Amino acid sequence: MEPLVELVDIHKAFGGVRAVEGVNLTLYPGEVVALLGHNGAGKSTLMKMLAGAYPIDSGETRIGGQKVQIRTPAEAQSHGIETIYQTLALADNLDSVANLFLGREKLTPWRTLDDHFMEVQARQVFQRLNKNFTNIRTPVRRLSGGQRQVVAISRAIYFNARILVMDEPCAALGPEETRMVGNLVRQLKAEGVGIFLISHDMPDVFELSDRLAVMKNGKLVGTYRTSDVTEDEVLGMIILGKQPAGKTQAFAPV
Repeated sequence: MEPLVELVDIHKAFGGVRAVEGVNLTLYPGEVVALLGHNGAGKSTLMKMLAGAYPIDSGETRIGGQKVQIRTPAEAQSHGIETIYQTLALADNLDSVANLFLGREKLTPWRTLDDHFMEVQARQVFQRLNKNFTNIRTPVRRLSGGQRQVVAISRAIYFNARILVMDEPCAALGPEETRMVGNLVRQLKAEGVGIFLISHDMPDVFELSDRLAVMKNGKLVGTYRTSDVTEDEVLGMIILGKQPAGKTQAFAPV
C-alpha cells in the first residue's frame, strides 16, 4: 500500500533555533499516527509545514508518491490536506452551514449565495457524522464542543480531505463528547482517511492511534506501533528522548 504522506528529512529553523531537524514520517490510508512530545518539541511546526502555514527549509514532501511543494494552506487543500486546530477556527456568530462553506461559498448563476444548495449539502454531511445533529441554523457559539467538532470535521471531509491533521481534538471536551470525537475518527479511518493526531492525552493516543511518533528538541525519537509500547515507555521517549529497549520501530502499519 502506498503512503498518503511521506515527509523525508524535513528541516526547519527559526533564526538559530532548529525547530525540526531531519524528521522522516509516513502516513497511510485509514491510519491514525499520533504525534507526541512536550511543547516546543517540534510536532506542531512539522504539521504546520505539511499544512502550508510554514515553508520547509529543506527536505521533501510526497503526497501519494509524488513530490510536491506546499507553500500555502490553499496548496495543502489542493492536495487533500485539511487541518483542524484546537481552536477549531470557527466563526462563532455564523451558523453551521455558513461555517461549513466559509471562504468557499457556493454561488448561483446570478452570483448570489446559493443558500438552498449549501443547506442541503450541509445536512447530508452532518448527518453522515452525527445523525442527532439537527440544529444546524444555530450560531456555533451556542453549540456543544462535540457539535463544534462535527462542524470542523465536516468542513474537512466535505472538501474531500484525504489527509487530516487534528490538533488536540478532545481538549476541553467532556467524556460523552470525547467519545463522539473518537467515533468520528474511527469512521474516517474506515473511509480511508489518514489522520495525524497531535495529542497530550495518553488514553486518546492509545485508543485511537495505530502508530505513534515521538519528537524531542526538534528530532524524531522513534516511531512505533501503539500496541507494541506501554505508556511508561512513551513517557520515557517524551521526557528523556530514550527509545524503549527491545522494541522495533514501525515505519508502516501492519
